Amino acid sequence: MFKQTKWLFFAVVLVLATACVTNKKHLLFQKNDLAQQYPIDTAVRIYQLQPFDYKVQTNDIISVRYQSLTQKEFDFLSQQTQQGAGAMSGGGGYIGGALLLGELVDDHGEIPVPVVGKVRVAGLTVFQIQDTLQKIVKVYLEAPIVKVRLLNYRITVLGEVQREGQVMLNNNRVSLPEALGLAGGINDYADRSKVKILRQVGSKMEVYYVNLLSEDFVKSPYYYVHQNDVIIVPPLKQRPYRMYFGQNLALVLSAVSIVLLVITLNRR
Repeated sequence: MFKQTKWLFFAVVLVLATACVTNKKHLLFQKNDLAQQYPIDTAVRIYQLQPFDYKVQTNDIISVRYQSLTQKEFDFLSQQTQQGAGAMSGGGGYIGGALLLGELVDDHGEIPVPVVGKVRVAGLTVFQIQDTLQKIVKVYLEAPIVKVRLLNYRITVLGEVQREGQVMLNNNRVSLPEALGLAGGINDYADRSKVKILRQVGSKMEVYYVNLLSEDFVKSPYYYVHQNDVIIVPPLKQRPYRMYFGQNLALVLSAVSIVLLVITLNRR
């Protein structure tokens, strides 16, 4: 009886040990943080972030607005913008109306501009598109100002986060930690060392793995998310134990106790 109880005790201890998750697997951006003491209110390390400006691709939707000093009856570009804004305000919902108002970048990387014709914008940043269009319409309008915004900048976050699904971004420079924060943050069952990124580049899908446990990630070329990125946060190996161990432990112990009781009674 004692021998059987001892083996049962060791089995329970083993399960508990494998279910534990250390701080090394939980704390983001580590740099020997768990083993050292650092001064307060002092910059311990400084990193130079890699420059990032998203470049528009085919099938992106951009908003283009024109303003100028040209008289209203001759300002054909501003008239178009105002008509589109009126349609958007009566369209029932900002997001849907805004997407309809925007210009879709076609398969050739171009958008239509009234009178001017097609203008190539793929491969350019939002600010480069503004400068390009402003130089073009300057021929037709007096002191024009062009404002360009990317309307469909979104990512998809799946796996061990608080809220799975698509995340709409109003900023073209969002880091991966910020994106995960917008999804509610990573939960306790997540494997932060093997976060997968699916990134569409033209007609190709590229797959990357990043380690969010290391502070060196801030120097990674994948620190910023791109349009249409799919981020998948995988579970830890301990996830089944942590999720189901507590609720099933009582049932297992009860079953083992019954078996031991039956064995003990049969030996008498």
